[in-house]
Amino acid sequence: MKRMLALLATCATALGLTTLAVPQAVAATGCKVDYTVTSQWTGGFQAGVKITNLGDPVSNWTLKFTLPDAGQKLAQGWNATWSQSGSTVSATNLDWNRTLATGGSADLGFTGTFTGSNPKPSAFTLNGVACTGDIGGEDPTDPGDSTPVGTNGQLHVCGVNLCNQYNRPIQLRGMSTHGIQWFSKCYNNASLDALAKDWKSDLLRIAMYVQEQGYETDPAGFTSRVNSYVDMAEARGMYALIDFHTLTPGDPNYNLDRAKTFFASVAARNAAKKNVIYEIANEPNGVSWTAIKNYAEQVIPVIRAADPDAVIIVGTRGWSSLGVSDGSNETEVINNPVNATNIMYAFHFYAASHKDNYRAAVSRAAAKLPLFVTEFGTVTATGGGSFDRTSTTAWLDLLDQLKISYANWTYSDANESSAAFKPGTCNGTDYSSSGVLTDSGALLKSRISTPDSFPTS
Repeated sequence: MKRMLALLATCATALGLTTLAVPQAVAATGCKVDYTVTSQWTGGFQAGVKITNLGDPVSNWTLKFTLPDAGQKLAQGWNATWSQSGSTVSATNLDWNRTLATGGSADLGFTGTFTGSNPKPSAFTLNGVACTGDIGGEDPTDPGDSTPVGTNGQLHVCGVNLCNQYNRPIQLRGMSTHGIQWFSKCYNNASLDALAKDWKSDLLRIAMYVQEQGYETDPAGFTSRVNSYVDMAEARGMYALIDFHTLTPGDPNYNLDRAKTFFASVAARNAAKKNVIYEIANEPNGVSWTAIKNYAEQVIPVIRAADPDAVIIVGTRGWSSLGVSDGSNETEVINNPVNATNIMYAFHFYAASHKDNYRAAVSRAAAKLPLFVTEFGTVTATGGGSFDRTSTTAWLDLLDQLKISYANWTYSDANESSAAFKPGTCNGTDYSSSGVLTDSGALLKSRISTPDSFPTS
């Protein structure tokens, strides 16, 4: 996504991406915890922990709890600094969530491993004060056959279409995160419940920037965070589109070694899942199609070695415009396709900037190439500017007609007109009502939440 420059670099501090000196912790006088297992698999699980301060305001906090003697181990966590000593797990605030007002809460989460059964933890404390609440370790609800993943199962490419387990063409409609290094507080149990249940989204695109304070600063941490979002999507029956968000520099070969390392890891870890799609280069720019193709033909085998079945999406020239933004067109891909199977090609557009000539290119290309609109906006290519309802509607009607799947930029409260939520929304728990939606969010929610028509025979 070719937007968010100095402003977001400044926002990093506000969102807790730097370590600052902070005052001494203030003791809590009462607290409540809600613990829920959100996903479970053989030998592993993911849990959400919501801590609510019932006493005086707290500045700096540490949540502690005890894992049972059943071989449970902390693997990775988010929205706090996590550690384990013996059977005691500690989660200490980040800078952006260090203050809990009276009645204030923080949503945390972690993944863990276990042997035997998976009993619930106990003895939750906030700054040493015992917490009450719902410590329910029940298994997550089975998504069942009515969810997108439950209905469609493992996806694959057939001809120019994305097809489900019944070998029938389908269209997925969903939302993209913003950069998870900046907006992690927008992606929690409440927001993803809303996306799955209220928005009725089919997929979540996980935008993991490689540069711009992203993956290259902490490969293990960002890999773990992506995996946790994959699990959260799976628990809600949504597909997870893992986006290796390369943008600057525009030549994906600059990140070739990082891509191989990242995709080898996430493919091995998620190979057994049916809900994962891989997007290996977000928006190549300033680079030839030949160079992009060469990159793809080196990264795809790495994924295939671990996960032979998942759909893989390849970015295209000119910020994934099939070359149109560089004065070319779809023929360069049609005449020189990537030498791999079960792949699709990315197309991105921003409705206020990209209109009839871009729609014409997509219409032509869709007859010969499997396309997936992994990112689009309702505004200009900067991510800002005026909301263009007319052009957006024309685009969505075309994508529906051609059964081309899409993810909208962005499911976030970024201070830009492409965001689905008004600024500050992610500090709360409402992600669906008209009061928190921007014009862009309201339009996308209305389009995505209409019933899917997934064929099953």
